[in-house]
Amino acid sequence: MAGRPTGRRRAERARDGAPRGRVVVAALALLACGGASPAVTRAQALPPAPSPADLPDGPRPGEPGWVPPHERLPGELEGVGITPRPDAALPLDAPFRDEAGQPVVLGDYFGRGRPVLVVLAYYRCPMLCGLVFQAAVDGLKPLPYLPGQEYELVVASIDARETPALAEGKKEHVLAALGKTAEAAAGVHFLTGPQPSIDRLAGALGFAFRYVPEQDDFAHAAGIFVATPDGRLSRTLSGLAYDPETLRLSIVEASAGKVGSVLDQIVLYCFHYDPKTGRYTPVVMNIMRLGAGLTVLLLGTLVGTLLWRERRATAHAAAAAAQVSPTDPATSSHHASTLGTP
Repeated sequence: MAGRPTGRRRAERARDGAPRGRVVVAALALLACGGASPAVTRAQALPPAPSPADLPDGPRPGEPGWVPPHERLPGELEGVGITPRPDAALPLDAPFRDEAGQPVVLGDYFGRGRPVLVVLAYYRCPMLCGLVFQAAVDGLKPLPYLPGQEYELVVASIDARETPALAEGKKEHVLAALGKTAEAAAGVHFLTGPQPSIDRLAGALGFAFRYVPEQDDFAHAAGIFVATPDGRLSRTLSGLAYDPETLRLSIVEASAGKVGSVLDQIVLYCFHYDPKTGRYTPVVMNIMRLGAGLTVLLLGTLVGTLLWRERRATAHAAAAAAQVSPTDPATSSHHASTLGTP
């Protein structure tokens, strides 16, 4: 009996345990409410909305052009990108140096009757430019075309401090990746040049870039530009993947019929480049027109063939009738005498 708690002690323990039980129950209720209402928890975690005085100059929330702070580009990427400029004239008189250090102008690679693929990059680029070169190789390597024969490939550095030696090393790397080192060398050109030439070419192509002094590199976009043989921008292919068929049709289109077959021209009539998808997509109206034209041509050919056969059959029948009818006088008299002989 000494070891068992008395009634008084049991009452004291019950009174002491009651607050603890209430605390546990309250904690479980809070956890249940929090688990059942995650939206409330997330809403409580969001920072307070900025006051108008804290907002930067520009459009306010709800106004046209407003961009939420979490969707804005970092400062070094502001204004960087590619803006397609169809039919823009390239600065063919802009001076550069080729990978051998020889002075050239951009126009030296035009006027040869071949389209020109232009890439803007820089040869010390730690990441993006290498991806652009690899994507260009992946798109060009499967084509049945060769640089220097069906097209020219011109790469210009956007860093005016780079040297022809860097350009030569990058050219050798790209040629090795193409797998056509000897055959393609004459049609692949890696250039360096002064800042005014770089800015003129980038402006004509719609290629906006920015130097980032903190990292000593450049913020820029990725793309390939397809120009006509006379130096006008024909097609802008943005991104880090260049579909071989899209590249091929872009070269054919820029060549104005000098590269490719008649079938390619028909395909270009039925398919137009769609900047949203980055591919050539069918043009329904042109396909319908082409189908209607082919239908008329086939019907005309069928009708012409039937008329020709009918006239030929009539001519043969007339010739056969002429051979049977007694039109020769000697034959006619002999035939009459033969009929009169008993």
